[in-house]
Amino acid sequence: MSVDTLVEQPDKLKSNTLPKRIFGKTGEEVPILGLGTAPGGMGLPDAEAIDLIHAAIDLGVTYLDTAPGYERAQIQLGEVLPERRDEVFLVTKTLTETAEKALEILENSLRDLKTDQVDLTFLHSVGSQDVDAILAPDGALAGLREAQKRGWTRYIGLTAHHRSARACRILQEEDVDAVMFALNYADRHTYNFQADPLELARAQHTGIAAMKVFGGAPEMKYDAPTRSQMHRSGIRDHAGAMRYALSLPGVSLAVVGMFSVEELEENVAYARTFEPMDAPAMAAIEEEGKKLAEAWKDHFGPVE
Repeated sequence: MSVDTLVEQPDKLKSNTLPKRIFGKTGEEVPILGLGTAPGGMGLPDAEAIDLIHAAIDLGVTYLDTAPGYERAQIQLGEVLPERRDEVFLVTKTLTETAEKALEILENSLRDLKTDQVDLTFLHSVGSQDVDAILAPDGALAGLREAQKRGWTRYIGLTAHHRSARACRILQEEDVDAVMFALNYADRHTYNFQADPLELARAQHTGIAAMKVFGGAPEMKYDAPTRSQMHRSGIRDHAGAMRYALSLPGVSLAVVGMFSVEELEENVAYARTFEPMDAPAMAAIEEEGKKLAEAWKDHFGPVE
């Protein structure tokens, strides 16, 4: 069945089945498409965002990614989770270098989310953090390990948008359950998480989520006026971009921020019709990405 058929015939989308993959060493089975909640939390009225979350779960997009920095996203999720917690794999983040603050952030998140446990907590954006501090005995990673002991989170991991060497160092020195990297065919030529970071994660059987598969929101802003320009200019073939990310070795799913049910249905259609790219097709789309990389430059932050 084609993408066009799925999008044009909404009844074909009502099934809550999506292709699934094992999320690395966690052993969890997750859909190949996850919902990023930043657009809803930062750019939608609560009622619209809540309807979008329900629609995502109904369509099988049960991996829900959030963070306290996404303004009202966790509060919006807190209106959904009391009745649907058992249906989803719930992910949040802590943006800090210290154990004490990590525990404080996560405790507040649990309160907003109206749950006593999340499935996965990421150390957020480690490229913008001091890795020595994160890895210290009183650092954020130790804080997340304590959160595991307390039963606040089942799994722990890290996210990285830039300075890939910092993610590599953590993976070389510590064992984490999951990672989320910026993985698209343009930034392959700038940040290149497809190289050492992905290889290190795969070698450890770490669960791997791809983010920014369409390039990400300009300036990392998700306010309502940018809805129609949610993703960086240049990537128009979203189906191809998602297919590329999901074809990278070791990647379990693509996490995509969405503003509307229409976007959700389009992305679900891409996921339902996914077929892996072969090596020549991967090389060809990466070649296309060179011009975009020249235009975008280091849009997530410094490379080193």
